Amino acid sequence: MIIARSPLRITLGGGGTDLPSYYRRFGGFLIAAAIDKYVYVTVMRPFTEGIFLKYSQLERCQTIDEVQHPIIREALRLLEFRTPQIEITTLADIPAGTGLGSSGSFTTALLKALYLHRRRLLLQQELAELACHLEIERLKRPIGKQDQYIAAYGGITCFEFHPDERVTATPLQISHDTLMDLEDHLLLFFTGFERGAEHVLRDQDQRTAADDPAMLENLHYIKELGLRSKAALEAGRTEEFGALMHEHWEQKRRRSSGMTNSRIDEWYEVGRRCGAIGGKLVGAGGGGFLLFYARDRNRLREAMARCGLEELRFRFDFEGTKVLL
Repeated sequence: MIIARSPLRITLGGGGTDLPSYYRRFGGFLIAAAIDKYVYVTVMRPFTEGIFLKYSQLERCQTIDEVQHPIIREALRLLEFRTPQIEITTLADIPAGTGLGSSGSFTTALLKALYLHRRRLLLQQELAELACHLEIERLKRPIGKQDQYIAAYGGITCFEFHPDERVTATPLQISHDTLMDLEDHLLLFFTGFERGAEHVLRDQDQRTAADDPAMLENLHYIKELGLRSKAALEAGRTEEFGALMHEHWEQKRRRSSGMTNSRIDEWYEVGRRCGAIGGKLVGAGGGGFLLFYARDRNRLREAMARCGLEELRFRFDFEGTKVLL
């Protein structure tokens, strides 16, 4: 049995500039952080022939073409399993559709496990590139590259997305004190709204490709905020970073009518009045988790509890996608 683990992520700045429709023309930049909440994939060879899948559904197939799960089907095709005799099981700390990049984490963990099953080693860059190829090129999903890359690399990492498809990954150069400050003052709260990111991302992708002036201006500004966030964090100015999060959210919510709703807006304003310097929805928007940088953590926690929002406590992950067994 092979067990692979891949971390989920939060975005600290520049999110949205990793879509091909943007970075292929202007270049993208963002900061992402892996957290200690994970997707697990196990791969083993059963005693009987066939493909056995256990996720939110159960599948038993004789051929790859019969597999309903699109990522698993394309991964098996990618490795050219001719006579499949394999069992794949997946588990996750957090359900899908909550904005923490679970699809990219699942893809990297699955590929890591399958390649090891074939006695082949994938390095971080190779793993991220292959996961992006599977989801973006083969499955034609209107998504960016950050989820696959931060899952593969881990840590708090700056990614530059170049027009020629190269991706440069550089660890954020912060002090130990700043790292501890972020872990102590970044708080996640679940809104209770689960959503698929693809409809929000497809709208952004189409408007960017069509040279929509408002969308392009928004993404240019978001990229600049990502660079300003990098400078603030590397200088140890964490409260300035918190203020930039608020500025980021004000820009992000203008990107799509489906980005937020009245309940989320209300909770965000409560958070701002009760100890948070700034915050935003994590992921493409529409639901999932609210991320705040809090000056007064206890006051914010009490306020969110009164609103009925559950906190997800986390630390950063610095291992990325790895094989546990």
